[in-house]
Amino acid sequence: MPKRPLRHARAALLAVTSLTLTATGCGGTTKNDVEHDGGSAAVAGKADPGAATKKGLTVGFLPKQVNNPYFTSADQGGREALARLGSHYEEAGPSSATDTAGQVSYVNTLTQQQVDAIAVSAQDPGALCTALKQAMRNGIKVVTYDSDTDPGCRNAFVSQAGAEDLGRTEVRLLARQIGYKGEIAILSAAQTATNQNTWIGYMKDELKDPRYKNVRLVKIAYGNDDAQQSFQQTQGLLQEHPNLKGIVSPTTVGVKAAAQYLSGSKYKGKVKLTGLGTPDDMRKYVKNGTVDAFELWDPARLGDLAARTAVALSSGQITGRRGETFKAGAKTYTLGANGVIVLGGPTVFDAGNIDRFHF
Repeated sequence: MPKRPLRHARAALLAVTSLTLTATGCGGTTKNDVEHDGGSAAVAGKADPGAATKKGLTVGFLPKQVNNPYFTSADQGGREALARLGSHYEEAGPSSATDTAGQVSYVNTLTQQQVDAIAVSAQDPGALCTALKQAMRNGIKVVTYDSDTDPGCRNAFVSQAGAEDLGRTEVRLLARQIGYKGEIAILSAAQTATNQNTWIGYMKDELKDPRYKNVRLVKIAYGNDDAQQSFQQTQGLLQEHPNLKGIVSPTTVGVKAAAQYLSGSKYKGKVKLTGLGTPDDMRKYVKNGTVDAFELWDPARLGDLAARTAVALSSGQITGRRGETFKAGAKTYTLGANGVIVLGGPTVFDAGNIDRFHF
């Protein structure tokens, strides 16, 4: 059956989306509400690594937030990969990074459009599950990227880097900058964001190491991936904790907003800041002395791998089982436990190398 353009379904579902938002606007799922499956990724059939790569597929990308520069870069990587593979790219998604009900509506839109695969960065680990499982029952392959759902709600997850590596390295970066002594805080995105909470868990565990005996985490603040909220949260952290020595923000929106606040305040150069940021966003703050070093992966490569994973699933080359392998560009990737595919380690950016990167 031919697939209708996605924009038609968007218009058709505006009323449904509005009703959904009204019904759920005062609620929402929190990290304590979700019972993680703890099981394997959803798999079907047997993989055929030698199967031909299908062409003419339609892959719908559903980022957390469509107007977020990070996701613009990631999804452009997906668009370009699909063009090279002879398939089609669609994008849909909410304008707010905390509009979980909107994400659910867009999953339903893509399902009604009968796309071949959905690549989604989940705002909440459990809230999308019913809609995604319905998509899979309709034969649609589901890939999560950047932020995962419960494993049983998708076929594979493309992780930016090892979650443990990201959490621990951010603490190590900040600790070196403050001389392993003083109060620190975390400026996160949404309280329900799967990736943020996973990384923060590893940050807390890293801080248990004796080398951090003089480092104390005093607060975790949430800016909801909104620049103004993150700016205000940074200001609030410094007012509430006047002895604060450092902030780590594992979100591109948050770290940029925090840098903006610090650069115009009396705390510039005194309160250290690190986290996950893009070189283009953070370049001026590195050069003016607000930020010493931060880290990230290349989001365009993340989107590229998400697209290639979706095509490999749709072509039957992988199913989501641990140990399966597939080729994406010049590299071969192996699926780990629960269908996780790791892009690679993070890159640290500082004054010595930042001008070599542009994204």
